[in-house]
Amino acid sequence: MSMPKRSYRGVSSQQRRDQRREQLLEAGLDLLGTEGWRQTTMTAVCARAGLTERYFYESFAHRDELLLAVLDRVAARIRDVGLRALATPGGDPYSKATAAISAFVDLLTGDPRIGRVAMLESAAAEPLRTRRHELLREFAQLIATQAQALHGADALSPPHDQIAGLLLTGGLAELLMAWLSGELPVDRQDIIDVAATLFAAATRRKPISTP
Repeated sequence: MSMPKRSYRGVSSQQRRDQRREQLLEAGLDLLGTEGWRQTTMTAVCARAGLTERYFYESFAHRDELLLAVLDRVAARIRDVGLRALATPGGDPYSKATAAISAFVDLLTGDPRIGRVAMLESAAAEPLRTRRHELLREFAQLIATQAQALHGADALSPPHDQIAGLLLTGGLAELLMAWLSGELPVDRQDIIDVAATLFAAATRRKPISTP
């Protein structure tokens, strides 16, 4: 016979555990996205979250596991905003690509912590580089899949769709790294226009005209 789970003020022990994990993830994002990965220590995260180290080990085995969880959460948000933009009814491939890339750029700049984690810390932090490489491959596959939905029979076929996806994903990542770090002084709209044009054209067998 299983024992009933204890609750405190109507909140179960699992709910309290989930809440503490959420606090740690938010503290991790705040530190990683403002101070950098070297300063995102277990002690600093716990202090920012207002929790003791005991509760850190309740959710994460070590600091690097937390960093990876923060990066994966950022990647999920990027994926979600892009897919929502692409799912908007109507519009040609160029318009949909523009909407998706605009939403992506707005996410990175709307919360600078997300931009720094996604584009800068993921490349600089040794514990995150392997996962960054995996995520770029995942987003390349996502581009190939979405290109099929956008272009239909005119979409590139394998392996050309994967090649185009990796070129677009890697190129956009490098571009945004340079832009967010201040190395590339260009306007937001310039980035969106060029990236959308490349996305719409490079994922299709036949060249298309843009507005």
